[in-house]
Amino acid sequence: MTHDEIVIAIKDIIATIAPDEELGNLAMDVRLRDQIELDSMDFLDIVMELRKRYGVQVPEEDYMQLATLKGCVDYLGPKLESKKLVTHALKA
Repeated sequence: MTHDEIVIAIKDIIATIAPDEELGNLAMDVRLRDQIELDSMDFLDIVMELRKRYGVQVPEEDYMQLATLKGCVDYLGPKLESKKLVTHALKA
């Protein structure tokens, strides 16, 4: 997956979990929880959805690396480079 596809993938997962949130103007370097309503259970759902859709295991000690969209791209880039984008809630 490319950088842009990873951003789309994360936004799609968030849209599935929090369908009422506006995701179009998310800043890359601001914590997701500071931009949209995500609680700790929502975050766990994001991690579980990454595992379900892409087979990516995120150990609990790495959760903070997924705090921002940029962090998600940096952390997930190597893990998703050979994967195809899967979307459910957004049109890619």
